[in-house]
Amino acid sequence: MNLSFALTSLEQGLAFALMALGVFITFRILDFADLTVDGSLPLGAAVSARLITAGVNPFFSLAAALFAGGLAGTITGFLNTKLKIAPLLSGILTMTSLYSINLRVMGRPNIPLISRETIFSITEDWGLAYPWNNIILLAALIIAAKLILDAFLNTQLGFALRATGDNPQMIRSMGISTNSMKMLGLIISNSFVALSGALVGQYQGFADVNMGIGTIVAGLASVIIGEVLIGEHSIVVTTLGVIVGSILYRFSISIALNLGLAASDLKLLTAIIVVIFLSTPRLKKILR
Repeated sequence: MNLSFALTSLEQGLAFALMALGVFITFRILDFADLTVDGSLPLGAAVSARLITAGVNPFFSLAAALFAGGLAGTITGFLNTKLKIAPLLSGILTMTSLYSINLRVMGRPNIPLISRETIFSITEDWGLAYPWNNIILLAALIIAAKLILDAFLNTQLGFALRATGDNPQMIRSMGISTNSMKMLGLIISNSFVALSGALVGQYQGFADVNMGIGTIVAGLASVIIGEVLIGEHSIVVTTLGVIVGSILYRFSISIALNLGLAASDLKLLTAIIVVIFLSTPRLKKILR
């Protein structure tokens, strides 16, 4: 793998790291199988791209994408907590609805941003050369998001959110609403995912209605890779592992493409990677 390929993989890993953190919140903290992310990632890209083409500052478009993702999480939470629809089905219903919503937001299936001002083109104007401007900006955003998430999860409210996934009976016995905690977790998760979608859209130079296909599997792969390599530690270390997992996952995809694997086989490769890392603890026990 040459240097340019490695740097591209690093950029992509950082751009998708927020999505992986969002999946971590629902998958590991809430123990909630949320498929909304397949729709909220392109939602973030769609909102950001539409605002950029309307002349809005690209940094402001990130805030709008964050808010839109929170709304998507709210819908899933409402379906699950208020209408008592199963978690998996709640996510599927929201994801399916978001396909049409994303088309409405964009007005067409694809919005190109090649000739538009993005957060990455702005950093080039600041004197940062490509690709270091992308890497520095993405790293700064990811570190800031990680620090905020770590700080929140170590607050009293954050502990209640974490306990909701581990022991909901105990949380209810303490007078805390598990439904409210689920709603909060889904809002935070999908806000992160939509923000990641906005970053990916601006990085790739386009927003596409189908760019969210397979997001949940890629997110799970990142989470599982991080867990297997770093193990279960404090929240600070665990979230760092998710970010590292996102980068390593993108590196593995790049290596596979370098070795001649067809792009159409990437979904199969992702599934194989997830199976390998999920079975690693079991294989270690067998070997022992």
